[in-house]
Amino acid sequence: MGLPEQWGVSAAEVAGTYGCDELRPDAPLRWLRGVDVTAPPATAFRWLCQLRAAPYSYDLVDNLGRRSPRTLSPGLDELAVGQRVATVFRLHGFVPGRELTLVLPPGPAARASGDMVVSYLALPGDREGTSRLLAVLRVQALPRPVATALCWGDLVMMRRQLQNLAGLAAG
Repeated sequence: MGLPEQWGVSAAEVAGTYGCDELRPDAPLRWLRGVDVTAPPATAFRWLCQLRAAPYSYDLVDNLGRRSPRTLSPGLDELAVGQRVATVFRLHGFVPGRELTLVLPPGPAARASGDMVVSYLALPGDREGTSRLLAVLRVQALPRPVATALCWGDLVMMRRQLQNLAGLAAG
């Protein structure tokens, strides 16, 4: 069985270039995940900024059982390079209203999964007042069993994360 490298994304989104691609162009593994959001891109992006507060995936697993906030927290959209995001990442760069690019700093998470960067994007949707949330990951070469486990695990967690953020953005 192949790796679930793409989920919920269009051919145009796959062909796009994002902050993580520019940061790690030689990373051989590239995984994309996407969801539709029934809210404008500005609202979707504001919810991406909420990743500074919590991972928004499976709270029992990745947030030590604490519930991710269900309302927007003031000030989390005041971004600065180096801020902690989704518990284990650091903000490497951002495009206001559009994109966050995160790096996995050295430490236990990086030792387990290798060098990884991810870009989260809030893009205009197909209809007025809608948007798309994308997550694009670039990952170093890993032994096949490790890459397979990481890719499937990421799909499960990222799918839940993006769906949670989309639901919260839609109100």
